Amino acid sequence: MTWDWNAVGDFMPDFWHGLLVTLQALALGSLLSFTLGLVWTLLMRTPSRWVRWPVGVVTEFVRNTPLLVQLFFLFYVLPEWGLTFSALATGVFAIGLHYSTYTMQVYRAGIEAVPVGQWEAATALNLPRRRTWTAVILPQAIRRVIPALGNYVISMLKDTPMLMVITVLEMLGRARLFSQQHFQFTEPLTVIGVAFILISYLASLLLRALERRLVR
Repeated sequence: MTWDWNAVGDFMPDFWHGLLVTLQALALGSLLSFTLGLVWTLLMRTPSRWVRWPVGVVTEFVRNTPLLVQLFFLFYVLPEWGLTFSALATGVFAIGLHYSTYTMQVYRAGIEAVPVGQWEAATALNLPRRRTWTAVILPQAIRRVIPALGNYVISMLKDTPMLMVITVLEMLGRARLFSQQHFQFTEPLTVIGVAFILISYLASLLLRALERRLVR
């Protein structure tokens, strides 16, 4: 077996298209998971059990079913009920929804780690509930959970190849299609393997820099 640089050159246009789709899915999926995770956390802290109970059931169900099953359901079953979205939009929503049930636990731990004195000080100052959350609690909680959220960004990146099963041509999908068309597997798969390593490393560096900045 020999390494063919011509195959690498032929694959690169497809690779860039796949990389763009991968980064889009990662960025939008991360944003959705972070936002939904915070929403779930706040809803679970409401006094009413009629809010907490359905949120708990939904999040437990999503967390305990495979992402692959959720992708198939959203892409192939929902259209039968009249809900049709593009493959990429479905993939982004599935990743964001799935990982929001994990980021919810991260936020919960961060909020519980805020010293009780901070809550008492906000009460003593007679701050409105919204002001207490936005100015006192959440800034401290989020600063504590940045490393854990960063780990889930890496996990989401590694799960983006699953989108291939619903026809999204991200990096692995492009490599697989190229390999089937040209009968060359080593070069495209090696290229995307290196790309995943580099993206994960750069993301970890960025998150560490953000963590240091927030600590200061």
